[in-house]
Amino acid sequence: MIYRKKIMFNVAGILTVLFILTTAAGFFFASSSMHIRRQTLDEARKWQEDHYDLSWYDPLEKMDYQVTSYDGYVLNVELIRNPVPSDKYILLSHGYTDNRFGSLKYTKLYLDLGFNAVVYDLRGHGENEPTFCTYSARERKDLAFLIRNCRERYQPTVFGIHGESLGAATSIACLEDKPQIDFVVSDCGFSDISDVLKNGVRRVHLPEAVVSLASLCAKVRYGYSYDMMRPVDSLTDNEVPVLFIHGAEDSFIVPAHSDKMQKETKGYSELHLIPGAAHAASVLTAPEKYREIVYAFLTHIGIVF
Repeated sequence: MIYRKKIMFNVAGILTVLFILTTAAGFFFASSSMHIRRQTLDEARKWQEDHYDLSWYDPLEKMDYQVTSYDGYVLNVELIRNPVPSDKYILLSHGYTDNRFGSLKYTKLYLDLGFNAVVYDLRGHGENEPTFCTYSARERKDLAFLIRNCRERYQPTVFGIHGESLGAATSIACLEDKPQIDFVVSDCGFSDISDVLKNGVRRVHLPEAVVSLASLCAKVRYGYSYDMMRPVDSLTDNEVPVLFIHGAEDSFIVPAHSDKMQKETKGYSELHLIPGAAHAASVLTAPEKYREIVYAFLTHIGIVF
């Protein structure tokens, strides 16, 4: 009897240790995934200058300002005016860890098409106050708020949004709020953050169950589970035209994410894969092809004539 009690005590101790270690691992994974390793504006600008010509940017008329979002969080924003007066506007959202300078590689394309450009630092990025990333859950509300703010400020006759990676997911997710926009360009966005994380843990030979555990821990610690970070759910009744662009060689957010979202949206959409392009590199890999795709899409939906 004493021997049996000793065995049960040891088993209970082992299970307790395993539970503590598993829970700690879940919270560690959740914290790591939602922590933003953000770049400074100087770092982001240098990266842009090292990868393409940015000489067009400095001479343009610009205006920096701040917008207080739906929950009191302050976003840093910049208007880049087109040299030719225009009432067309594009609002661009950058990727994870980047900042508003990361949107500049798309900006000139729109300036050449007669748009003014609005770029901003996503929540927790750039010059904004540090905070955790919710992979579109809070970010989409910021974007929807900025869309309304831009409409009030500038009274555009044509207004679209363009996002890269996290910014693309945010742009798609904000469609849930039925924003007053004319089109969306989604470049290498994810349909469901859990799928991205599961792909990551598989590559390091960890079980997918780690992601489910981390999702629960994220809900406990931050109030947001990964199940709340599914931009694809915003597309079921969406009728805003969407252009999906994805690097064919993207191994981080695989092209299947854009394919899934394109199949889900109700309105007009296109999907273009850029051969040879890795994650968030389509516009740099094939800049002329990229420009042609965007131009053809905007022409088809009657934005560009």
